Amino acid sequence: MRTLIAAAAVALATSAAQAQNVDVAAAEALAKKSGCMKCHSVTAKKDGPSFKATAEKYKGKPDAEAALYKHLTTNPTIKIDGKEEKHESPKTKSDAEIKNLIAFILSR
Repeated sequence: MRTLIAAAAVALATSAAQAQNVDVAAAEALAKKSGCMKCHSVTAKKDGPSFKATAEKYKGKPDAEAALYKHLTTNPTIKIDGKEEKHESPKTKSDAEIKNLIAFILSR
């Protein structure tokens, strides 16, 4: 039982530390500047999935950050209402800003 409680405490501390490492204001500003909020929302589905749904999809997956980094930086083709479009990359050349945005999305 103690092992289970200790493991839960470590998991909570790790997720809290990750959430604290997110510059929320910077991530929100980049998402707005990049037009992300036209298709995405923090909690509601729009043309694209909500950040909350994306966080749930990748929860516990060790490759979550790498998968989102690839998606956000390679302009993949996506379908919106049956029509194929290129997914735009965030409007920054800074890896740190992109990784902060990813941490923001995954912390929702």
